[in-house]
Amino acid sequence: MLVTGLCFVAVTALVKYMGDRIPAPESAFLRYLIGLVFLIPLIPHLRRSHPTARQWRLFGFRGLSHAFGVMLWFYAMTQIPIAEVTAMNYLAPVYVTIGAAIFLKEKLAARRIAAVVCALLGALIILRPGFREVDPGHLAMLLAGLVFGASYLLAKVLADEVDPTYVVASLSIIVTIVLAPFALVVWVTPTLAELGLLLAVAFFATAGHYTMTLALRAAPVTVTQPVTFLQLVWATLLGYVVFAEAIDIWVVLGGGLILGSVTFIAWREAVLRRRRITPTAPETKL
Repeated sequence: MLVTGLCFVAVTALVKYMGDRIPAPESAFLRYLIGLVFLIPLIPHLRRSHPTARQWRLFGFRGLSHAFGVMLWFYAMTQIPIAEVTAMNYLAPVYVTIGAAIFLKEKLAARRIAAVVCALLGALIILRPGFREVDPGHLAMLLAGLVFGASYLLAKVLADEVDPTYVVASLSIIVTIVLAPFALVVWVTPTLAELGLLLAVAFFATAGHYTMTLALRAAPVTVTQPVTFLQLVWATLLGYVVFAEAIDIWVVLGGGLILGSVTFIAWREAVLRRRRITPTAPETKL
């Protein structure tokens, strides 16, 4: 999980370093297009799966929602400090908890309701509306969390029916297809240096998901979840040292409150011996 956190912070830093010369839809498209290279070794395994028409529709809905989330996320990374992107990213599991209660009819006990309220309070602490200007990047992250939440709910349904490898691979392929027309509309020819940065983004994103899978296989969520808070620490330090971003104690406090709420939700699920419903905080976008 330590390596996972470093990988995901590296992704955010690389996109921010690249800047906004390449529009967000194009950056997201190229990241996924390059990332398809990592699926080549899985082709023989994928050919053995035969999803139904209903499952293909779910794949399509998930890919569509995830594609919009990725565009919003790439845009936010170029507009607001790294620490704020990282902190607000922790909201995605909270949205999933709410969505699971509404759409999947899963029980939402009083303790989990309190945890959700605390997480939303953490978001307010970060944004502080009325005390400072709320940037379009903040709104983009709020919307990104919602559409990523929809993507995760569909992933839960599909993971119960289809090989998880196919679920991951189909997402990469469909998101690439969905992003293509948006990228073409705003296309700016990237330089070799920018393509190199996007290749690095794809590498670190893939590596992060792989090491996270290893961590979750080796230890329960209640052990791995608190470690994700270090992402916020590293993001804050990186923003200060590399991008000259001021350290905002309110972002650290709000992010800590959100992550604490998510950790509590995971702990309660472990105590009740229920299957994990809410994904871990880094399980986003990439």
